[in-house]
Amino acid sequence: MIKPFRVDIPQADLDDLTDRLSRTRWPNEVADAGWDYGFPLARLEELAEYWRTGYDWRAHEASLNELPHFTTEIEGQNIHFVHVRSSNPDALALILTHGWPGSFLEFLDVIEPLSHDFHLVIPSIPGYGFSGPTHERGWDVVRIARAWAELMRRLGYERYGAQGGDFGSGISLALGTVAPGQVAGVHINYLPTPPAAGIELSETDEARLDKIRRLMANRPPYQTLTALTPQTIGYALTDSPVGQLVWIAERFAQWTDPRTQISDERMLTDISLYWLTATAASSGRLHHDTPRGSEPCPVPVGVAVFPHDITQSVRPLAERLYDIRHWSEFERGGHFAAMEVPELLAEDVRDFFLNHLKEEPQIFHA
Repeated sequence: MIKPFRVDIPQADLDDLTDRLSRTRWPNEVADAGWDYGFPLARLEELAEYWRTGYDWRAHEASLNELPHFTTEIEGQNIHFVHVRSSNPDALALILTHGWPGSFLEFLDVIEPLSHDFHLVIPSIPGYGFSGPTHERGWDVVRIARAWAELMRRLGYERYGAQGGDFGSGISLALGTVAPGQVAGVHINYLPTPPAAGIELSETDEARLDKIRRLMANRPPYQTLTALTPQTIGYALTDSPVGQLVWIAERFAQWTDPRTQISDERMLTDISLYWLTATAASSGRLHHDTPRGSEPCPVPVGVAVFPHDITQSVRPLAERLYDIRHWSEFERGGHFAAMEVPELLAEDVRDFFLNHLKEEPQIFHA
């Protein structure tokens, strides 16, 4: 059963957030620390004070409720999604999937341009936001992909495309694998390409590969904590709003293009969603439960590469696993492309699904 849903956070939860922020116990910081020890104290104090006294959740809640929200239950898990139908009844449907530490809010600025040509389904990943928390282990990208296939079946879509970044990339590719008869193509704006022997690369691609090797050799602390002990770090993030704030704000600071930074207002709405739904631990479980590595995807794939993403994809390596029909390189934008450069991402998604799916399949080797 699919039910309409309305965002309505209890006032007591908002009052509790304000109270907790007013009682923050701050650590000291050495002089001229900058980013050498982590997120700078002065910047975090500024964000926390604005969250407490200037940010208006109710205004954003009202704006969100202008969208058509729904929930349904799949495999015992509540699934929240936004469903926007195009004015063109024959439009292709797209399912857009966010990642961590994002949410369905990532796609707010691409809804209007994409809905001219596509029906849009924008779910919250199980364990995230209004699809959280999860209550059992095993909600990895493949299981989520199977849930997405069931969601699209319930909505009556027999043929559709998938798009995503971060975990949304892995889920979209997995959806193409579990439902190849229904998925017309997959467009992604994040595609890790681990090193492989025997492939000649350009200097640019070698430089990208060196960056990937360094990242693999020096796993970021947040990734280690969430992959190994999401419950442990979840206690701190669920109890301290400033802890939740800095945990996500650091990712936004480090993974965005300085020229396309996301506003504090938009970032705080995303962070508020994690805090108000108490999904820090359950969202982290996706890092723990999802196996590392890439699997082949049998449907056509389009890739958008942004210069300030965590890594930049290497096409010759991607072509070993995927039928690449479309490859775009952009001069600006970072990890949160749908929020940073929505006009560029929307146009690339439109180009792939409307212009490149009828091309001849390329030969690729799994």
